Amino acid sequence: MKSLPLALGLMFTIGSISPLFANDITSPSTIQTEEVPVPAGLKKFVPKGYQALNMTKGDLNLDAYPDVIMVLKKIGEEETTDDSEHPEKRPLLILIGQPDKSYKLAARSENTVYCYKCGGIMGDPFSGITIKKGYFTIEHFGGSAWRWTRFVTYKYSAADKNWYLHKDGHESYHATEPDKGKTTTYTVKDFGKVPFTQFDIYKEK
Repeated sequence: MKSLPLALGLMFTIGSISPLFANDITSPSTIQTEEVPVPAGLKKFVPKGYQALNMTKGDLNLDAYPDVIMVLKKIGEEETTDDSEHPEKRPLLILIGQPDKSYKLAARSENTVYCYKCGGIMGDPFSGITIKKGYFTIEHFGGSAWRWTRFVTYKYSAADKNWYLHKDGHESYHATEPDKGKTTTYTVKDFGKVPFTQFDIYKEK
C-alpha cells in the first residue's frame, strides 16, 4: 500500500476526543513540540535516544481495560531531519491495557506519523490522535499558501486481533479561499485490506 501525495488532506473525525490520564498525558488535539512526561509504567516503551511526543488513552481493542497510543520522536530530530525525503521516523506504539493495569506492546509502526519537517512552512504537521471504540485517527496539517490536512484512521478487527486501515482522508485549499477546498476520502474499497504495520504514509499510491 502506497500513500497519497502530501498536497492533500481531509477534515475527518470518527468521534470525540478520548479521556486522558489524569495529569500525565497531554491533550491529543494539541500539537506536540516538546517532550511529554511519561508515567512510570510506560517508560520501558521509550527506547534510548527517544522522547514521547504524544500519549493518548482510549479503547483500542474493545475490552474492559484502557489502552494507550504513544508517539515517539528522536531526540534532536529538529536538526537531523533534512526533509520529507530523508525523515527521522516517528514510531507509533499501540499499548494494550492488561488486567493488572500494566501495558503490553501490541504493534509498532514508523510510517504512520509524518516527520518534523513534513509540514512545509507550517512546521511540524502532527496535530494529535483521536481514539474511539476500536478506531484511532492520526491527524496532520501543513502547507504554505496551499494548505493540506490528512487524517488517517484505523479500525480494530476482533476476529484476528489486529488494526487495519479504515479511511485515508485528504483536503487541500488555498489560505485565501478555505471554503473552496478539495476533499477526498479513500476507503477499503480503494486500498483493500491494509494492516496497520504495512501502511506507509510516505509513499505515493
